[in-house]
This record gives sequence, structure tokens and C-alpha cells, in this order.
Amino acid sequence: MSLTRNAEATAARTANSRWLELLARAGFIGYGVVHLLFAWLALQIAFGTPAADGDQSGALRTIAAQPMGKAIVIAIAVGMVAMAIWQALEAIAGHRAEGDDRTKERVLSVARTVVYLWLAWTAYKVVSNANSDSASKQEELTAKLMESTGGRWLVGLAGLVLLGIGIGMAVYGIKKKFMKRLKTGEMSPKTSQLARRLGMAGYAARGAAFGITGALVVLAAVNYDPEKARGLDAALRTLREQSYGPILLVLVALGIAAFGLYCFLQSRYRKV
Repeated sequence: MSLTRNAEATAARTANSRWLELLARAGFIGYGVVHLLFAWLALQIAFGTPAADGDQSGALRTIAAQPMGKAIVIAIAVGMVAMAIWQALEAIAGHRAEGDDRTKERVLSVARTVVYLWLAWTAYKVVSNANSDSASKQEELTAKLMESTGGRWLVGLAGLVLLGIGIGMAVYGIKKKFMKRLKTGEMSPKTSQLARRLGMAGYAARGAAFGITGALVVLAAVNYDPEKARGLDAALRTLREQSYGPILLVLVALGIAAFGLYCFLQSRYRKV
């Protein structure tokens, strides 16, 4: 118990670092930029003119292709690492005010840590000119896993987890639970209303994208079709192929763009 308390105390002291807070807030700006470009790629898919994979790796490669783009991607990677450290510290010693929900929130912080580290790693691969095509990599990994019956069950379970995350994310947004993470006391009424609307639209759209991705991964396992398990890119393209698909995809893209703008507000008002 004493070791646990010492670890939490050390994590709490580290979390109070002013530099870590500033880097984490900068990370939200980078996170917002990535989602705005992600939304732009989704719009291109909706209108049948995709230029890159419709996921975060495609967005980062789009940034890197611009003048000074690699420097921007490096800055985003640094911000993602800072956000990962922040969430890891939250998982160790944070969420003390959550009461009975503390364990759940700490688990969510672990999940966020993994997401931010994955984005940082993807940014590094983009800058180093390595293959960062996450859609193809996911398809290759799925194909290897599905070579055995146990692997197919594992792929199906991963799909169900993604589907659950998508549903949970949408509910989180619709119920406006994200507002408790913001310094609403420092916001004007108009800013608070804007944050609420952007967050609701953003989380709902991200939830839809993740939910469709999870459903496709489950179908890939059931039908032994690794091509369906290409992540967010496949989810967006599958959505476009449905009745009224382009319209639905435009709505999802607008929601993802709303989340990108919400990230900018988080950089200022998020409790860090």
C-alpha cells in the first residue's frame, strides 16, 4: 500500500508540472488540426475524390506534404506524447473527485494514453518516411490473426470492443458528459453554448465512425474477409456506398470537424 501511495504521490507532483500542462494544451491544438484534416478527407471520400486514406494517418501525411509540414507533424507528435503522459498520470493518481466512478475514469485514461501514443508513433512514422498506412497495416494484421480459429475470435472481440467504444462515445456526447471536464466557470454563456454544441456533434460523429469500424471488423471475422478490417478509412468508404451514403458521410465529416474545433476550446478550457 505504501508503494502505491508513493507512486501516486510522485505522479501527482509530476502532473503539477507547468511545462507538462502547456505541452498538453498545445497537444489539443494538434489533435484539433488532425481532426479537421480527417474531416476534409472524409468529405473527399463523400464526393468520390479521395487523395489519401480517410483516417488520422492520412491526415498526418497530408500535413507532412505541405511546406514546413514535417515540422508541424513533429510538433503534433510532441503534443501527443505530453497528452499521453498527462493521461498516464491521471490513470495512476488522478480522478480523485470522481468517487465511485474513479476506477472507470482511470481505465478510460489508460485508453486515452494508448490513443495518444499511437498518434505520436504514427506522426513519427510519417516524419521518418516509413510506411504509416494504418489501413493496410490493419488489414495485414487481421489476415494474420484470422489464419487460426482463435485469431478470428480475437478479431471479432476487438470489433465488439470498437463497437462498444463507438456507442459509448456517442452516448458520452449526447449526455454532454464532456462538459464536466471543462472550466465552465471561466466561460462566457456563448462560449459554453458553443462548446456544448461542438462537443455533442463531435462525439456523436466520432462514435458513429468508431461504431461502423467495429461492425466491419466483426463482419471481417465472421466472413473471413480481412479487407473489411481497414479501420476508419474502410468505415467511411462503406458508409458512402449505402443509400444516402454521401449525405450521411458529409454529416459525419461535419461532426468530426466540430470535434476538431472543440479541441481548440479544450486547449484553453480543459481541466489539466
